[in-house]
Amino acid sequence: MATVLLLRHGRTTANATGGLAGRQPVELDDTGRAQAARVGERLRELPLAAVVTSPLIRCRQTLELALPYADPVTDDGLIECGYGDWEGRPLKELAQEPLWPVVQHHPSAAVFPNGEAMAAMSARAVAAVRSWDARVTAEHGPEAIWLACSHGDVIKAIAADALGLHLDEFQRIVADPASVTVIRYTPTRPFLVRLNETGELGSLVPPPTADREKAAQSDAAVGGGAGGGV
Repeated sequence: MATVLLLRHGRTTANATGGLAGRQPVELDDTGRAQAARVGERLRELPLAAVVTSPLIRCRQTLELALPYADPVTDDGLIECGYGDWEGRPLKELAQEPLWPVVQHHPSAAVFPNGEAMAAMSARAVAAVRSWDARVTAEHGPEAIWLACSHGDVIKAIAADALGLHLDEFQRIVADPASVTVIRYTPTRPFLVRLNETGELGSLVPPPTADREKAAQSDAAVGGGAGGGV
């Protein structure tokens, strides 16, 4: 199966002021634009077979700066969680809401007022990524690399699924602005290759042809392996 790079959008004006943007049309701030440009320098060496994005403007702006030559496809399955009445409010204020401890410790039971259930967010995001991964694999082969630009909670939910974690554990995962989380799916299980990566990405380039069968297998390396790729 192919390898997906989950790119979180760069920092937004809401991130900078401590607000919950949700699905509001919040844009990147100056720091976020600089982050997007930097991650683009690291992504350009990768042969991306497809680029998919959340429809929200902060993701589209990130890709315009990071991969100006790409032609992203929008997928609503990658959109931010629908926080409903929480959207646009300061996080320090939301921390006083009765729902806050549920979101923190039992997110699988959290349903935002006039919004989306976190379990529903997780299910549709995982389904979208797995569907795209199967499509990319069918069209470009199991050594293909593709990118999906999305949001913090969405990426954390996808990473939790790849790790076999219950959604109630997903708050232990971090996905910073403009970070890259890498998952390689195989016929029997996914592998989390990188998490919250802000460094080099060159080692993700597909291995030489002779090594591709080895790279595509579902067995984990006993003892940890030698690294240097997927």
